[in-house]
Amino acid sequence: MSASKTLRDWGLLGALVLLQICYPLTSGDVRAGCTVATVVLGYVLSVAHAFTTRGVRAAGALIATATLGGFAVEAIGVATGFPFGTYDYSGQLGPKLLGVPLIIPLAWTWMAWPAWLAALRLARGTTARIVLAALGLAAWDLFLDPQMVAEGYWTWHSPTPALPGVPGIPIGNYAGWLGFAVLLMTALRFAVGTLEPADGRDAPMLALWFWTYASSVLAHAVFLGLPWSALWGGVLMGAVVLPLAVRSARVASPTWLPRSSAPRPEPDSPPGRRR
Repeated sequence: MSASKTLRDWGLLGALVLLQICYPLTSGDVRAGCTVATVVLGYVLSVAHAFTTRGVRAAGALIATATLGGFAVEAIGVATGFPFGTYDYSGQLGPKLLGVPLIIPLAWTWMAWPAWLAALRLARGTTARIVLAALGLAAWDLFLDPQMVAEGYWTWHSPTPALPGVPGIPIGNYAGWLGFAVLLMTALRFAVGTLEPADGRDAPMLALWFWTYASSVLAHAVFLGLPWSALWGGVLMGAVVLPLAVRSARVASPTWLPRSSAPRPEPDSPPGRRR
């Protein structure tokens, strides 16, 4: 991938970060606009990165599984209550199709790609990668749903039983997210074919993954008044994100252990002889 495309990815990520920083500082229609713009930027970043680092097949597979698949499962969910529970979207997130705001499947796509790239680095086998990617994507919803429900962007008809401290969202919703995430990652793996980490070319997406986790914990705990979702998401998404952070730090600094400053003996010098 050329340097200009890498700079493009970092530029998109920078713009996304700025929008997310603006989110807790705004309200009403401006905040909803920040939400929509953030999702669109994230979508463009993930699809463009898939295309420039892995080619047309990878980008097409991501769109087919996450964008189209995400829309399909959301449309089914709105119509039937399966697999997330019975819920409705408000009109604050832009135009809808079959009751689903068009940015919702874009959000699935935006976070599915970094979740998959993170799993490539944490596991070797196909099954382990699928499970880790699905867990990471589903755990992100422990931040997303409480935040969006608090803003009134969607509402559950039967929000119980809920996680302690996180009212308004049934536990079954998280199970539905995990189930669909497993299907999504399985389909993505076999649609894309064999993929391996792309070294420095994946750095913007891994930075997005780390930023999403850290900024979500901070925002929920400090700015949004959602300490329990900060705790739930911090622990469960952290179980996937933090091991990657540790591994990345070790790879970047393989000589982190202190070394002795004592001079080493010269093996070719006879005992008792000075040079």
